[in-house]
Amino acid sequence: MNAVNVAALSVAMSNHQVRESAGLAIMNKSMGVMEQQSQQLMDMLKTSGPEAPHPSLGKLVDFQA
Repeated sequence: MNAVNVAALSVAMSNHQVRESAGLAIMNKSMGVMEQQSQQLMDMLKTSGPEAPHPSLGKLVDFQA
């Protein structure tokens, strides 16, 4: 009966290790995707279009006689 408990414990530990490894692999992959997306966002912000003109530039005209 003792050998059965050791075998069951071994299987349980092996299953836990597989789950842990899979979880770490998924987390590593998602971190890579997030890093890639953040780099793409930074590149997009650097290459944005021309700056908007000043909101009040050209709206007021002073006339002096």
